[in-house]
Amino acid sequence: NPTGAMLAPDRRGEVLRIAREAGAFVVEDDFVRRLVHEDAGPLPRPLAADDPDGVVVHVSSLTKATSPSFRLSALAARGPVLERLRAIQVVDTFFVPRPLQEAALELVGSPAWPRHLRAISAELKTRRDAMTSALRLDLPELALPHIPSGGYHLWLRLPDGTGGTSRAFGPGGESALASAALRAGVAITPGRPYFSAEPPAGHLRLSFAAVAGVGEITEGVRRLRAACDEVL
Repeated sequence: NPTGAMLAPDRRGEVLRIAREAGAFVVEDDFVRRLVHEDAGPLPRPLAADDPDGVVVHVSSLTKATSPSFRLSALAARGPVLERLRAIQVVDTFFVPRPLQEAALELVGSPAWPRHLRAISAELKTRRDAMTSALRLDLPELALPHIPSGGYHLWLRLPDGTGGTSRAFGPGGESALASAALRAGVAITPGRPYFSAEPPAGHLRLSFAAVAGVGEITEGVRRLRAACDEVL
């Protein structure tokens, strides 16, 4: 999030090595694992599975694959960091309510759970493909450098802001475009907050989760086209 890209195998080992040598931790927020698209290949193992030293703190959630109101997550760690986190949890939240635990067990232990995940996988691919096709048709000037195989976002790069180009194209123009899109009835996320340093170009994050179907996706991209034309 937001790109939908995965670490290459050699980078996984490098990240663990750097964290270990620096005495740091890696927080692996693996919320998207159950939101894989139907055409995705085999998923990589969690980074925590390759970490014998207790460097990785692995976080996962049932919320995104079930319901926004089903607020249930899991945290996995090893060694001293696990003991520290367990102590913090006892002080901070005490425990997960028993009815919520029982509901989670019943959910993931039911034969309907894998069917549900397969249905999500198929629908996410359909929506991703619909948005990708609509963007290429109506907004070909917005670059889509990576087609994700999981999650519910697309990460777009705006054209470079050179002389004579619209003020909407560049890191400073994202807000103007987002405001125009909102006036057109489409909520998009500017890319600037996702960078820790000055971004190389303007970016947008588009989501295809909170829609009724592919028809709304197509209409949303059409309205985004109108918003781009407004700020040109």
